[in-house]
Amino acid sequence: MPPPLYLDSPPAMKYRVTLIKGDGIGPEVTAATCRILAAAGAPIEWEDAPGGAAAVARYGVPMPQETLDSIRRNRLGLKGPLETPKGKGFRSANVTLRQELNLFCGYRPVRSLPGVKTPYPGVDLLVLRENTEDLYAGIEHDLGRGTMMSLKVSTAAAGERIARWAFEHMRNHGRRRITCCHKATVMPLADGAFLDAFRQIGEGYPFIAKDDVLVDNLAFQLAQDPTRFDTLLLQNLYGDILSDLAAGLVGGLGVAPGANIGDRVAVFEAVHGTAPDIAGQGKANPLSVLLSALLLLDYVGETRLAERIERAVFDVLEAGAHLTGDLGGKASTGQFTDAVIDRL
Repeated sequence: MPPPLYLDSPPAMKYRVTLIKGDGIGPEVTAATCRILAAAGAPIEWEDAPGGAAAVARYGVPMPQETLDSIRRNRLGLKGPLETPKGKGFRSANVTLRQELNLFCGYRPVRSLPGVKTPYPGVDLLVLRENTEDLYAGIEHDLGRGTMMSLKVSTAAAGERIARWAFEHMRNHGRRRITCCHKATVMPLADGAFLDAFRQIGEGYPFIAKDDVLVDNLAFQLAQDPTRFDTLLLQNLYGDILSDLAAGLVGGLGVAPGANIGDRVAVFEAVHGTAPDIAGQGKANPLSVLLSALLLLDYVGETRLAERIERAVFDVLEAGAHLTGDLGGKASTGQFTDAVIDRL
């Protein structure tokens, strides 16, 4: 039987996405993001799931199994900032999420935004962080007598996996130069294994320029001129620190999107903290989680929709009349959100 003929386009696919609203300002910025996506007609159905400090009282842990199962089932997640209660022995909610779901690639694009004044115009940098190993493997020992030991884990398999992902992503997205960050001069085995994996995988991509740099030298060069770099590949600890540094070059964590990506699951997230000092006051900037949601749309192939929302956001930033306090304006979260929806 021949396929049916459609006079109009077939209905758009609906994407079911796990939504972790987060702590502090999390519910405010995720609500603003959901409003904007709805106004743009994004084909998303949200499935609320608990996480962070808000989940501890009910489940006893910041990242409950129910939430992990929801993300595994939907393959997609969007989350606000999460808080892990300090001094009570809880494992970090974010680290748990990455390790339990094997989200090995920390994905942090860093771009100059219109209307956001910084000393570094024209930045277009992609920071890729190996998410599962290094000191964040969480292997620590109390040796007694006030001596603690943390183990830095580095395997060839993890290094090759993130390197291959990086080169494939660059090949498909028009990026042409990648820099591997390390400290192999001090840690020739652990950092040397990561560097060796990068070089080995890189041999299969002769059309992409590649080099490497020591982590302290990279920090120095980023402060001098971040526009000289294209894509950075880093181990877990270096990536955690330098991705935040890079965000500071373009306006701060409030304007930087992020994602944690694995082979089968991807979680998109605000990269800033919970900001409890302004929570509930309508002052929070939703850009980080909103731009992360646009990464989600692009990830599932809704590129035109993502570009349309991005253009509306950029128009609002360029106009400058509805900027939140962190960007030098006086607008509330709701006023910024309304302005973006008006542009749509």
